[in-house]
Formats: sequence, C-alpha cells, structure tokens
Amino acid sequence: MAVALSGGGDSIALLHVAAGWARENGRRLLALTVDHGLSPDSAAWTAFAGQAARDAGADWRGLHWTGPKPSTGLPAAARRARHALIADAAREAGARVILLAHTADDIAEGEVMRDAGSTLGRLRDWGPSPAWPEGRGLMLLRPMLDAGRSELRDWLAARGAAWIDDPANDDPEYARSRARSSLLPVGEGGPKGRMRGDRLSGEAAPGQPTLTLSRKDDGFAAVRSSPLPSGEGSFDVDRGIDARTLAIALVCAGGADRPPRGDRLDRLVARTRSGEAFAATLCGARIEADGDRVLITREPGELTRRPPPPQALTPGVEAVWDGRWAVTTDQPGWSVVPAAGRMAALPDADRAVLKALPSAARASEPVLIRNEIAAPVLARTAARARSLVEERLALALDRMTHERDLGAVFHGETLRNPLFST
Repeated sequence: MAVALSGGGDSIALLHVAAGWARENGRRLLALTVDHGLSPDSAAWTAFAGQAARDAGADWRGLHWTGPKPSTGLPAAARRARHALIADAAREAGARVILLAHTADDIAEGEVMRDAGSTLGRLRDWGPSPAWPEGRGLMLLRPMLDAGRSELRDWLAARGAAWIDDPANDDPEYARSRARSSLLPVGEGGPKGRMRGDRLSGEAAPGQPTLTLSRKDDGFAAVRSSPLPSGEGSFDVDRGIDARTLAIALVCAGGADRPPRGDRLDRLVARTRSGEAFAATLCGARIEADGDRVLITREPGELTRRPPPPQALTPGVEAVWDGRWAVTTDQPGWSVVPAAGRMAALPDADRAVLKALPSAARASEPVLIRNEIAAPVLARTAARARSLVEERLALALDRMTHERDLGAVFHGETLRNPLFST
C-alpha cells in the first residue's frame, strides 16, 4: 500500500502508524512525497520526508510537479496535480490503496470553507481517488479522521519524532489557512501505534492480510447497468434518484474528471423525479427519460461536433480513451477515434455489435484506425478494450468496501458482475 507523505506532522504520524501495521502484517509500504516547487525550501522538505520514510522502514519515492503554475486557484491546481502524481506512482508500484493523513481538523476547516462559498468536497474515510484517469482502480483510505492535529503532534513529540511546519499553512492569502485560524484544535484521542480496527484490519486469509471497511449500500440501488449483453457504459436510473448518485452516474458515463454541481444538477434531478419525458446533457453525458426508463450514456453529439484527434497507441501500453475505455494493442500503427461518422464503414460483425447497444451509445464507442484509408474496426473486437465506467461507478457508490474487491468488475462475455444485475 502507499502513503502520501508531505513531512508535516499529520503525515509523519500516519507514516509511523502505517509502518508499524505493515511490519506486523507482512505488507510493503511505499511513501510518496510530492515536491510542488512552490517554496525555496521544498527540496529540503522532500529530502526530510525521504529520510523519515526510510527510517520508518518504508520504501520512498519523490515526485515533482513541473511546468507552469496558475496565477489563480493555485491550491486547487496543486491538489489535483498531487493526486494525479501520487495515483500514477501508486499504480506503477502495484498499490491499490493510498493512505492519506487528514484529521478531524481538516473536516472542520472544510465545513468553514464551504460555509464561505467553497465547492470543496467532503472528506470520506474510504473513497476512490479523485484523479481521473490516473486514479482508476485506486482507493483512498483516511484512517485518522477522528484524531485531532494537536493530539498527533503530542504523540509524535512523546516519541521524539520531528516534522515540518509549512509557513504557507498560516498564510491568510489561502482559504484553508483562514479557516484554520478561525478554529480551535478539535478531535480527541490519537493514534495508538496501529490503525483503528474499524478502519484498517489484518483479518484475512493466512499470509495475505488485507484492508477492509464496513459500508452501507448507499445509492447503488438507484443505478443499474444496461441489461444488454454489450451495454458497457450505459446506465438505467430510478426516477427518484438523489443528486449525489445522479452526479456520480453522469461523471462516470461521460468520462469527465469531476462531477457536476449547482443549479444545473438540481434542475436535472427535479426533471427526473417529475416523471416527464426529456433528453438533456450534462458533464459529457446524455440522460434520456421516457416513461419509467431513464437511460444515461455518453453524449454522442459532443464527439460529432468537436471530434477528438486520433489517439495513437503504443504496443503493449494501456491507453485511456475518452475517460471511459482502457485500450491495449500488440500491433503498431493503431489509433483510437470515436465511432461517430465511421459506423457505416465498420465490418458487418462490428455493426451487429453496435446494433445491440442503445442507439445513443453507438457513436461514442472506441474505434481503431491505422490511417484514413484503411477500414476502421471496433476496439473491443480488434484489441484488448475494457470499459472503465462500471468499476468507477462501483467505487464511487461504495460497492467496493475491501481492497480485494478492486478490479472485480469484468466486462464483455467473460462475466457479468452481480453488482450490476437489474
């Protein structure tokens, strides 16, 4: 498993706790530190974090956010870059779970920021990586949300452990710092040298301890996969669907990197619940309501109006196309494009596959081309192509509560996962 390590007090405390748990359970721990390049001291902080990880017995890797930095929205941009870098490194190392050191203070600060108008999401103890597509198949675990920041530092001081205090945390230019200054330390208890039993557990088959978490089936009953045998990426939803579940279904079907919020989502929920027949688009997805059936697919018109350029494939390397499909081929010279405008040129067998899909989903299917002269072929028949949509939905709607569940969704004719039965 991986742990995000900044070198601050919260992450150093999590490093010590996670390293102890990993030793006891025979697990490898990889600490990942992101150097944002925003402070003259960042290189020294990164080196400090690396030494702390090695001293704790963990593997360590330093990551760097390179390129130009935005003049506005810097904290949000840094957060997105950090999640993407950590996700890429975790996947490369074979980790499926990333530990983050958020505390009860972070929860309270987030509430203050939202009251001030921020659209910052709420922290969850267990949820999918927000980086997309870098974070595909990865879960985030925050095992210290019931601990306060001051308690963690008292615990570290008692152990003689050092940590970094970033002056930017007290800079009133940033909303997080202003929220922090308005609050007293919160939370009780603190780490006990192990992960709390309801958050991280080694109860599993001998020799293979794994992470587990209890979770209710919140929202999932409102979303069902298409009953068609080849309907990857299409969902039927209940008329009474709530806003959070609808937003998740839209972002997954549309392949977007962040869910919709605000008035447009609220209006769409109201229309869905009203029972009216309509078609609408949001977040790159299309929602069609007619009678009792409400179908969500990728919005095909977007691919027709603004067709993406061909995405070249490297043999043997998985490429994510349109945020919805992972495509791999062993043959050189292939590129991926949408089926829009090319369906008539497909082989008869491929057109038969498309005919079985909802009509709104056909144009957004991935197609392989070698050049503009050779006939196109469906990616699912000419290469290893798998839909990412179903697993992403399952992760976001809390259907995967244990790390052994990750990657359990199969597609095509191999297996229909019971999570998606109608």
